[in-house]
Amino acid sequence: MAIRLLVVDDSGFFQKRISEILKPVTDIQIVGFANNGREAIEKVESLKPDVVTMDYEMPVMDGLTALRNIMKLRPTPVLMFSSLTYDGARVTLDALDAGAVDFLPKNFEDLQRGGEKIRNILSDKIKSVAKYYNRSASAQSHSANTSASPVVSEKVEPNAPVNRAYTRENVSTEKKSEPPVSANAISRRVESNTRLNAIDVVLIGTSTGGPVALQKVLTELPSHFSKPIILIQHMPASFTGAFAERLNKLCNIEVKLAQDGDALKAGQALLAPGGQQLMLDRGRVRVIDGDDRVNYRPCVDITFASAAKHYPGRALGIVLTGMGSDGKEGAALMKQGGSSIWAQDQQTCVIYGMPMAIAKANLADAVLPLQDIAAKLIKEVR
Repeated sequence: MAIRLLVVDDSGFFQKRISEILKPVTDIQIVGFANNGREAIEKVESLKPDVVTMDYEMPVMDGLTALRNIMKLRPTPVLMFSSLTYDGARVTLDALDAGAVDFLPKNFEDLQRGGEKIRNILSDKIKSVAKYYNRSASAQSHSANTSASPVVSEKVEPNAPVNRAYTRENVSTEKKSEPPVSANAISRRVESNTRLNAIDVVLIGTSTGGPVALQKVLTELPSHFSKPIILIQHMPASFTGAFAERLNKLCNIEVKLAQDGDALKAGQALLAPGGQQLMLDRGRVRVIDGDDRVNYRPCVDITFASAAKHYPGRALGIVLTGMGSDGKEGAALMKQGGSSIWAQDQQTCVIYGMPMAIAKANLADAVLPLQDIAAKLIKEVR
């Protein structure tokens, strides 16, 4: 059965190009268009699409307000189209906080050219989100943030790739696919039977759904948290600076965008810059240019592998919500060296991909609901 898509944008050109780009994709069907946010809410309720693409700037009602109402009335995976600018990043982060599952760059030059590349990017994102989206987890995230992002009246009057394996010595160019697996067989809660070894650094890797998940974990940590933290979030270069600033304002600990040579400090979280790779090296971080042999920049596998090399048995890796399996290969290296790995459970993941890969490979020492991770960190990380 084809995925039912609703396209929300006040630009007739944009609507037409999206339709033309997706026309050859037989398993995606555009069921409607909306010209503003209010019309989008009405069509989500009447057409019941599987996925919505949403612009931000529109007349009558903007995309962010529409998104908040959609998540309140009928939680649906929403992909926000965003400009790759600092202001665009701030708006997109607001949208993710309000319940959007992911975002896509709105580049009119790419849309004008069209072609197979933009078609694959757009269709793959729509298909992945439709397949793996967890409505209940997204609704819970939205509910937890309603005080900061109030919605309008409930009654609206009419008017989410697989990473390439990374080892310590080389990056493999071979892509690996993950076979389907029974969700119920993996989503069980697992508790570690022993306390953590003494650790020197905490690493947290995530992708789709990660900005909200990271905010949930980090805002619950005290300012005197005794270990340095490394954050690896799949995100464009133009977004990570704004994201680091946002987290730093919300958290008791300090959060900053990592720079090459930054020292690891207790009570400080370093966010890997978009478009680059972050590696640990003797109490400091190395930030280097990304490599086309690796799908993700930043890549969780690469950062985890560097922790396995420089902090064997003295690092904790945590894998949160996200598509694909980035983090699995690096986590395996960390485990070989005696370090511990935690994974977020299925029920609280917006997209249960990366943590599922960890659980399937039997790498998780603990599988935890998102809301329990900070408390467990505070209790066990000494």
